[in-house]
Amino acid sequence: MVRQIRAYGVTNEAVLAAMARVRRHRFIPEAYRGPGDYGDHPSPIGFGQTISQPYIVAYMTERLRVRPGMKVLEVGTGSGYQAAVLATMGAEVYTIEIIPELAEHARKVLAAEGFSQVRVRTGDGYEGWPEAAPFDGIIVTCAPPEIPRKLVEQLAEGGRMVLPVGPSGGTQDLITLRKEGGELVKEDVLPVRFVPMVPGSSRPAR
Repeated sequence: MVRQIRAYGVTNEAVLAAMARVRRHRFIPEAYRGPGDYGDHPSPIGFGQTISQPYIVAYMTERLRVRPGMKVLEVGTGSGYQAAVLATMGAEVYTIEIIPELAEHARKVLAAEGFSQVRVRTGDGYEGWPEAAPFDGIIVTCAPPEIPRKLVEQLAEGGRMVLPVGPSGGTQDLITLRKEGGELVKEDVLPVRFVPMVPGSSRPAR
């Protein structure tokens, strides 16, 4: 898996080391595990959600420029895999998942795999985590139709945000942004396909 990610152009050795260390199959619910757990493709995790393909996880992590002690907000916990990669690199991770069952799955597997320091919240990702803001980095693993304003407000000056933006059911743009003078500066774009970011009104938070 790591050789494939490297071949696709991810060169950050800390990212590659984290991808090698985190056991991806453990984050896939047992009912969905199979021989392709380390293949370079998304895998289902239930509730219409997926764990992103390893290359996209590595690409987004590399673009975030993670460093030890960096405070990162993840929106769309899903299986908990991306949060584990970030934590392995020394980030202080806050992660939000709107589907209660997936949030609970992530809490359990993160703890079991030694990442109990990751904070998991069941709730609306559009609201972010205001009491823990500002964040040095924000990574969104589901696609809103446009950049959520409240997330921008919670990004620290000089911080970076990586997220897919666009309509559900089609191709979106994976955008890397940097906050300068309170404004967002776009750095690069990659065409992707993510599950949509669901507003809180669609599922009750707890």
